[in-house]
Amino acid sequence: MTEMRERITRRIARELEDGDVVNLGIGMPTMVADFIPDDIRVIFQSENGFVGMGPRPPKGEEDPDLVNAGSEPVTIKTGGAFFDSTLSFAIIRGGHLDATVLGALQVDEQGNLANWKIPGKLVPGMGGAMDLTVGARQVIVATSHTTKKGQPKILPECTLPLTAKGEVDLIVTELAVFRVTGQGLLLKEIAEDTTVKEVKEKTAAGFSIAPELITFA
Repeated sequence: MTEMRERITRRIARELEDGDVVNLGIGMPTMVADFIPDDIRVIFQSENGFVGMGPRPPKGEEDPDLVNAGSEPVTIKTGGAFFDSTLSFAIIRGGHLDATVLGALQVDEQGNLANWKIPGKLVPGMGGAMDLTVGARQVIVATSHTTKKGQPKILPECTLPLTAKGEVDLIVTELAVFRVTGQGLLLKEIAEDTTVKEVKEKTAAGFSIAPELITFA
């Protein structure tokens, strides 16, 4: 599981460019901060009120007063700043985020995202995901390709309550990288240890294949 999550988040880190302001959703997306190259400066925003978020601290060096939106311990880089929720969501809603990275329960070929609720299960709410999906310039989904029971998470149409409609730009799993286009999903990359056949077998949604299909580790 850890290896899968690292593969996904390491690949997503390559999408980010020097100077980008990026929000990381709770769970797996927070790991993206661990894989930013030293020569790239990405400014991570945490919706609970600060910018300049760094990677997770070494074990034993956690600060209980410095946590991300998922209450996980993080670090803050030189030049970081703290502020209240009003300013935090002004950044999100005002279009100041270059990208957001979010997890998914389901995502579909129209770029719809369901990531906050399974009917019948008690959940705390969707948090800032609805604001993030419409406020960020690019929405990147970080998700396992299938559920723990082996069911596809990339569907022709989401069946769970939606977080956002038509807002997803890129989907990254342990098997593949899809770009959401006006013509549906485009398979851009596959993992070096998989095949197009396996991706098709584990993807319920239809997709086209990029002529320049490449692999990623």
